[in-house]
Amino acid sequence: MKVIVAGIGTEVGKTIVSAVFCEAFGLDYWKPIQSGAIEDNDSTSIFKLVSKKITVFPNSYCFQAPLSPDQAAKLEGVVIDPTNLKLPQSDNLLIEPAGGLMVPLTADGFLFSDQLIHWNLPIILVSRFYLGSINHTLLSLELLKSKGLHLAGIVFTGDVNAESEVTIRHFAPTTHFFNVPWTENLSSEFIQEQTQNLRESSFQQLFI
Repeated sequence: MKVIVAGIGTEVGKTIVSAVFCEAFGLDYWKPIQSGAIEDNDSTSIFKLVSKKITVFPNSYCFQAPLSPDQAAKLEGVVIDPTNLKLPQSDNLLIEPAGGLMVPLTADGFLFSDQLIHWNLPIILVSRFYLGSINHTLLSLELLKSKGLHLAGIVFTGDVNAESEVTIRHFAPTTHFFNVPWTENLSSEFIQEQTQNLRESSFQQLFI
């Protein structure tokens, strides 16, 4: 299965969630565009956190500045070519986009949501609990709906806010939900612990 782990914004825990899914279901990993780190980046984090023998494919683009891809690319004199964002050869692949769904990739207005339409793969949406996250999550759901993209499920991260979760579940066109808590000690042991919980969730049905 090929799946995309996208977020309602930046810093919501996409990479941690990606590690849990890669560990649980033996998915290869690809982050097509990395902004904000060269050496200690999300791909290296996945390699360290996942114990299974998966393939971590190299970034198509990697930029130093922690900015949106279009701005980070401009600083380095690079123009992102969406035709270079070709899916790696893998039947079991997890793709982690940079930032949120509508992050701009090029100066002429090509967004990551446009690339998602081109790939047309199921999307696992990561929603972190914070003030305003209901609005950001529902807007993300509305965007997926308007673009005809398939929502495979939602993963909530952080300290649980039961009322916010109930509201989001009410509007979400999916029956697959999962929670990943924050941890001050991110490790492969933490990932494996969450993996056991994920395998007991309804997400298991998607990867049979």
